[in-house]
Amino acid sequence: MTPSDRPRSGRKSTTLPQLDRYGRRRLRWEVWIVLAITVGQSAVYSILSLVRKLLAPVPLGSQQTQVNPPRDTQAVWDVVYQLLSVFFALALVALVVYLLWEPGGNALRRIGLDFTRFGGDVGRGILLAAVIGVPGLALYAIGRMLGVTVAVVAAPLDAAWWTVPLLVLSALRAGLTEEVIFIAYLFDRLRRLGWGDWSIILTAAALRGAYHAYQGIGAIVGNVVMGVVFGWCYRRWGRVMPLVIAHTLLDIVAFVGYPLAAALWPGVFAPVPTPSPSPTPSPSPSA
Repeated sequence: MTPSDRPRSGRKSTTLPQLDRYGRRRLRWEVWIVLAITVGQSAVYSILSLVRKLLAPVPLGSQQTQVNPPRDTQAVWDVVYQLLSVFFALALVALVVYLLWEPGGNALRRIGLDFTRFGGDVGRGILLAAVIGVPGLALYAIGRMLGVTVAVVAAPLDAAWWTVPLLVLSALRAGLTEEVIFIAYLFDRLRRLGWGDWSIILTAAALRGAYHAYQGIGAIVGNVVMGVVFGWCYRRWGRVMPLVIAHTLLDIVAFVGYPLAAALWPGVFAPVPTPSPSPTPSPSPSA
């Protein structure tokens, strides 16, 4: 029994099938293709956005980026495009779950994205959100003071009645997209390729940091740490649902609470007067 197959707290022992040379090559291609059309694509655009910000004549701390930008100037079309954006992002999550599905098994139950332990998952998710959220806010504030983090506009300041439901959907999209792909999918596929758990955790955490690079150096550091913590929790619990709940709660607080935070601490959270030299081509849905 390999280290990755040993029983751990909260998870069942599973024996991964042995792959021949063709199976390993096919699986490598699958991982690269999935990353290229999902979080990997966003990570590349995010890194390029950071490079452009660093090369701009405006200091990094005097620039801003928007996480949930409007999709159209007309309200009705903005809502339609926002809903379509959430739908197609969740379609990619569904594709990943489909790839994880195996005959005679249930992929959702195998990765712990079900409601069989919902009470415990909620409790763990709330605790994890608190553990990550408070230091995360402090790191963002420090990054802003040091000028290594851009001003992140997490939500519109002129909210309409439909703004909060859309922000909640965006938070759920971010939680499912990042945790199902960064954690559940990569753990499953890279384990089958013979990777050790900590190699997977560190790789996924680095990819998560790159995914948020458009927000600045502070965001990279914070999300790498978050990735390590989330990866360790998945390794121990064997369930992705607490991570999805924690991530969704973090983003709901960030998105919905942003106007209040901008009013109370304008020097840290309010948009800076100097705009970013260029918009992020593929902004991350996460805060």
